[in-house]
Amino acid sequence: MTSLPTKKRILTGVRPTGALHLGHYVGALENWVRLQEQYDCFFLIADYQALGDHLDDIAGIRRSVIEVGMDWLAVGLDPERSTFVVQSYVPEHAELAMLLSMVTPLGWLERNPTLKAERERIEGDSEGVTTRGERVSVGFFTYPVSQAADIALPRAHLVPVGEDQVPHIEMTREVVRRFNRMFGETFPEPQALVGRVARLTGTDGQSKMSKSIGNVIYLFDDAATVERKVRGMYTDPTRIRATDPGHVEGNPCFDYHDAFNDNKAEVEDLKERYRAGRVGDVEVKRKLAAALNRFLSPIRERRAQYEERPQLVADVLVEGSRRAKRVAEATMAEVREKMGILYFK
Repeated sequence: MTSLPTKKRILTGVRPTGALHLGHYVGALENWVRLQEQYDCFFLIADYQALGDHLDDIAGIRRSVIEVGMDWLAVGLDPERSTFVVQSYVPEHAELAMLLSMVTPLGWLERNPTLKAERERIEGDSEGVTTRGERVSVGFFTYPVSQAADIALPRAHLVPVGEDQVPHIEMTREVVRRFNRMFGETFPEPQALVGRVARLTGTDGQSKMSKSIGNVIYLFDDAATVERKVRGMYTDPTRIRATDPGHVEGNPCFDYHDAFNDNKAEVEDLKERYRAGRVGDVEVKRKLAAALNRFLSPIRERRAQYEERPQLVADVLVEGSRRAKRVAEATMAEVREKMGILYFK
């Protein structure tokens, strides 16, 4: 039997469908930076999975693979301590996904709440061009099985995720449990780890920060762009004048202050004065923009260095994928043997 890692292993990642933003940072990235200190971390760029609903923008996926690598390096993920993996460079991901699909009941996919919501969104955007059901590909529908394979392949114990991904991790546990019961103990049942801010409200105040909605502040946004986006942020709609008492709870400006302003005394002072009607939205936003730019400045500087050296980023991704492939090959050798499909030696 293949030996398990001495340190507990983590697998987590993103689909390369665009640049990363503040929502990614508080929901995932800052947690990943800490976790790499004590765990054997595998960070996956799931480019195959991105094809499920971005098949018409393969060029964009290709660009985003490098963009994600730059963002990871800029926020402090360290390829010397962790393993960066491009999914398509480790074909064992697809092989294990196929095998796990054979032990996964169809009903588990049909009942998955995140998958159901995404399916309704995609079919709702069809605008009559296709009949209902033709908009969603088989690859997209089986995305949770693919994700289960991604987690199981390196035998991950923990999976840092956003709040909306927790149902997928629960399903992965069910798939792994079913496989182990059928073929013998092979994979650990992974646990979900949610970041300190499970969900960051978008600048519109209506939903979580999302690239598709456009209510985002990107990690690479320059100072002027950050200031412009903050000026347009949603605040307390019940507050007509600056002298009216305002609500701090549920106010995105203060959610962002709590998450990113390192001057906690300033934050508490602003909250106290806002509740008493002694400070206006203009000052609250001005200080928020300043805090965000303090936070983003070192990330922007590091990212600019990698933008000038894209081949370095590519080399990091290729080398990490090679390391991951060695782990994957060992896992799949055991899987094939336990399933009895290793016909010849």
